[in-house]
This record gives sequence, structure tokens and C-alpha cells, in this order.
Amino acid sequence: MQIDLFLTEDKVILIAGVDEAGRGPLCGDVYAAAVILDEDHGIEGLTDSKKISEKKRYIIAEEIKKKAKAWCIASASVEEIDRLNILQATLLAMRRAVAGLQIAPHLVRVDGNQNPKFPAQYQCKTVVKGDLLHEEISAASILAKTARDLSMIELDQQYPEYGFAKHKGYGTKVHMDAIQNLGVLETHRRSFAPIQKALAMHKT
Repeated sequence: MQIDLFLTEDKVILIAGVDEAGRGPLCGDVYAAAVILDEDHGIEGLTDSKKISEKKRYIIAEEIKKKAKAWCIASASVEEIDRLNILQATLLAMRRAVAGLQIAPHLVRVDGNQNPKFPAQYQCKTVVKGDLLHEEISAASILAKTARDLSMIELDQQYPEYGFAKHKGYGTKVHMDAIQNLGVLETHRRSFAPIQKALAMHKT
């Protein structure tokens, strides 16, 4: 992969990569990140965040924050997820991430096939498996993933009996058993079927 920062008619074209983390879990906010890399400060190991160990992700995330031309991490809340649905909340988080960049990009590359519908001043291109094809999307993937994971570690400190630090909010057996035995928390996504089922069972 190459950093997508290049010259066209003697003008630098800045490209931001955008990716999300946390669409599948049963609880917590959904996160998105936007990153504009700097061709003069390369970062080794950029790829899909899921292909990198947890320890290495945090190391690379700090390097991205130090070396990128601009970056922003944003989120959409559990309330917004339940009100809008998870897809629309994810796209909202992506729009917030791009809006938060200190440098405005000329083009935004988004992982996947859903266009977040950024403001008109931004050109947008969706790229399936973009986190494997474009370094700026890989960088965004890593920032979104580490931010989301840290939020689950913080939640684990509040509710250690649920095991959030390990399963990161996904519907593992440990998590589902905790929900069944201890109940649904405010941070759980009530629009998700397993949480709706758990709430119904606790009412009976």
C-alpha cells in the first residue's frame, strides 16, 4: 500500500481515510475515525486493525496520532444507535470524524460500501475492504478500534462482573450469561434483538 497524498497540477491533494468500529457489539457507542497521513512520516504495519494484535494496535495508534497530518475520533451514542439504527448512527459518527479534522481533505475514502453523505465540499469514495488497500483507511481503522476498545475497558471498571474488557461488548456466552443473571445496563443497545429478548425475559 502507498500513502494517498499526491500532486495534481502542482497542488497537494489531501485524502482522508475513514473507518468505524463497534457496529456488532450489544453495548456501547459506535466509533469512527478519520485520518490524513503525511507522506514524509511513514508508519509501518498499517493494515486492517483486526489483523493486528491488541498490544500492537495501541502502539501504532499512538504513532498515527503523532505522525498524521490530521486525525479525529468521533462516536455516536447508544441513544443515537437505538433511535436511528446502527447503520445510520455509524454514518453519523463518520461524518463527525471528518468534520473534526483540523485540515479539510479534498477526498474522503470510506471503508465499505455505504456513503455517509458528507457535506458537498467533500468528494467521497467508498472502498470495499479499503482497510487492506489504502493506508489512510487502515490508520482510521486502528484509531477507531483502539478508541472503542478503551471505552469497553473503562466500562469494565464500572461493571467488572460483565467482562467487558475481554469480550468488548460482543454477544459472547460470558456476556449473555451476565445479562441473564445481572440484567441489562443503560449502555446496552435496546434496539438489538438479544437485548430486546433479555428485557422481555426479565419482565416475565
